Amino acid sequence: MSAALLPAERPDWPLVPVMPALAPGWALDHMSARDLAEVAAIEQRAYSHPWTRGNFENSLKAGHFGLTMRDPSRALIGYAMLMPVVDEMHLLNITIDPTYQRQGYGRLLLAIALATSHAHQLRTMLLEVRPSNLGALALYLEAGFVEIGRRKGYYPATALGREDALVLRRVWTADDAGAAT
Repeated sequence: MSAALLPAERPDWPLVPVMPALAPGWALDHMSARDLAEVAAIEQRAYSHPWTRGNFENSLKAGHFGLTMRDPSRALIGYAMLMPVVDEMHLLNITIDPTYQRQGYGRLLLAIALATSHAHQLRTMLLEVRPSNLGALALYLEAGFVEIGRRKGYYPATALGREDALVLRRVWTADDAGAAT
């Protein structure tokens, strides 16, 4: 593991995830079928190889946790899809509408995803990220994730090839709550 892929030393991420407060008028909700047209539209704008509406439908049908975040005008700003697996949470997708990126909303939604995992007593979160997604990678490292592996050829990249995925993990324990105070 390279030193660049160790967690950043940032004291503003708590050892134990806590649910952040949303500003007045903002809404966090469970993703439902009625959100999927908006979710799919943002996904298309955000990625060169987006999830399909069917991918989101299948995740919801499988019992995964879909979260949506809306601003005071009720515009969908971002969403996340979380899959509980035995004793850990897998962050399958987290996306902020490109219009709202680089304004702290991804950080907020990641904090919400971590707190959701903690609320379900799942104290490990896993995710995959493209090495080329430098903004997301920096955010995950800042939040305390560490690289634990690489999946070769995981992501579609171009007509000629594929891109690896970095596998990142963040772990916390009930004992961390005492250390955080």
